[in-house]
Amino acid sequence: MSPAVGANEAGATASAARSTEQATRSRGLRRTVGAYVALTKPRVIELLLVTTLPTMILAEGGFPSAWLVIATLIGGAAAAGAANVLNCYLDRDIDQVMNRTKRRPLVTGELTPRAALIFGLVLTVASLAWLALLVNVPSALLTGGAIAIYVIGYTMILKRRTPQNIVWGGAAGCMPVLIGWSSVTGGVSWAAALLFGVIFFWTPPHYWPLSMKFAKDYAKAGVPMLPVVAKETKVAKEMIAYTVAMIACSLLLVPVAGMTWVYAVVASVLGLWFLASCIGLYRRAQDPSRGKLRAMTVFHGSITYLTLLSVAVAVDVFLPF
Repeated sequence: MSPAVGANEAGATASAARSTEQATRSRGLRRTVGAYVALTKPRVIELLLVTTLPTMILAEGGFPSAWLVIATLIGGAAAAGAANVLNCYLDRDIDQVMNRTKRRPLVTGELTPRAALIFGLVLTVASLAWLALLVNVPSALLTGGAIAIYVIGYTMILKRRTPQNIVWGGAAGCMPVLIGWSSVTGGVSWAAALLFGVIFFWTPPHYWPLSMKFAKDYAKAGVPMLPVVAKETKVAKEMIAYTVAMIACSLLLVPVAGMTWVYAVVASVLGLWFLASCIGLYRRAQDPSRGKLRAMTVFHGSITYLTLLSVAVAVDVFLPF
């Protein structure tokens, strides 16, 4: 073999080794970034943002400036992500026990608790500073309150102590409507309070079906979700009561916010449809011969309800009557 051929082969081998090393680093970087993103719980953030934009449209009486919308949604998403990261950090012992959460990055070891804590705190400061500087101070203060309710009120105080944890801790998930309203007007109003009420009363019938599905997980982790400590019939009854209150808030929005009859009809139909699903859950819990509980059907239905109601709020503003 000539020296030239040997040199070429050596160069090709070195090049292949570098390519392999670069590919390995790239895959490692993607996994790390993916792990940090997973800590923010993107699917939860999506649902929060679904309620923010329609609220901004209602507050403006039309479409707000594109920059305000973008700035508010980015700041809100970052803040929600920060709260979720800190929740994962504080709940990593529970997540390790529950089948539903045992693949989260802090359980699998993809990220260290210290890295998650730093990420969550940095994201908190950055999101609040973003909103204060690029939106307004009231929105930043409301966002700070939302993070505190979720991280301190729900995760640190309520979650492991009371079956009503999701009721009061769920108030954090209602804050995006107040934040969206204040980003446009600089304050809140009765219309914003009613939108807050819709989501506040929606939260238990949204989350408790999920808790029913994973009741054994929560029991194993020592988390006293209502479906863990109460009979399914009692849980379903409370879901029905909260749903009725939710519908009332959604309809009170008609006179308070000046919504049209179109919104009134849509809100009524959606509310009755979701109420019927909760009643069906109660009947199946009361009489197992009616079939499986189908709690997850109600859970997914709650997401459909809130999404379509939010769309109705936004569209109603642009109707010519």
